[in-house]
Amino acid sequence: MKQNENSVIEFIENVEHPRKKADAYKLLELFTETVGVQAKMWGPSIIGFGSYHYKYDSGREGDAPLTGFSPRKAKISLYLMMPDEAYEKFAVDFGKHTRGKACIYVNKLADINCDILKEMIRASIAFAKKMDRPRA
Repeated sequence: MKQNENSVIEFIENVEHPRKKADAYKLLELFTETVGVQAKMWGPSIIGFGSYHYKYDSGREGDAPLTGFSPRKAKISLYLMMPDEAYEKFAVDFGKHTRGKACIYVNKLADINCDILKEMIRASIAFAKKMDRPRA
């Protein structure tokens, strides 16, 4: 996955479902306000904010957004990395969602507490910055 110069607005405009498109615009505003940087496209479908460089013990390394989201057909993916204990603290009052390894999936913004989401974004960025490694 690489950051590119594709238009975030054009990507959102191509979201077919009207509610999901409206939610994507709300998320764009919420993430931009919370992170304080402009969104960039990462790959064909991830709206990312900031970046960090990771390097695994295996030697594999690359760049990724500090945080972001993607209005996918099935659910909205929120890219939020944090330790389990931090997630569990937020999850109690967050609302209806499911969790993957570094993603949280929601059906629509009306299902979640956006104030908690802002806190989760801040926690995710702090965690990702700790993972940031110098480039080889």
